[in-house]
Amino acid sequence: MLTLIPVSLAQANEFVRQHHRHHKPVAGHKFSIGCSENGRLCAVAIVGRPVSRYLDDGFTLEVNRLCSDGTKNACSILYAAAARAARAMGYRKIITYTLDTESGASLRAAGWTNAGLAGGKAWTGSRRPAQPLYPAQMKYRYEKRLNERSC
Repeated sequence: MLTLIPVSLAQANEFVRQHHRHHKPVAGHKFSIGCSENGRLCAVAIVGRPVSRYLDDGFTLEVNRLCSDGTKNACSILYAAAARAARAMGYRKIITYTLDTESGASLRAAGWTNAGLAGGKAWTGSRRPAQPLYPAQMKYRYEKRLNERSC
């Protein structure tokens, strides 16, 4: 049985370091969530501010990392839980990105929608990292609208 559990950024980053196919751990977050199966951590979601400064409006969060050891349904459970937590915190939208070679099935199962191709294959300009942070592939942005109006 899959269960949601709280995890620290250090725990989530260590899981990402051990299991993620193409990303490294992150520097910071707003919150992280784990998914366990019979007491064993099998997936993590790290949620923070949007990487794109154009989308960082104070009302949007981004799932910066989602990593699983392959346990069935763990990713969908975490995407849904991240959206519920963001909604409870007053955020209006949550986003994430997938490589164009990934299906997005877990996101669609959690009620997210494909917003289309996003960005380019690599960072450009003066803020470009010295080493590539991810594969040079196109990405799809997925999003889920949460709270349309604030109180």
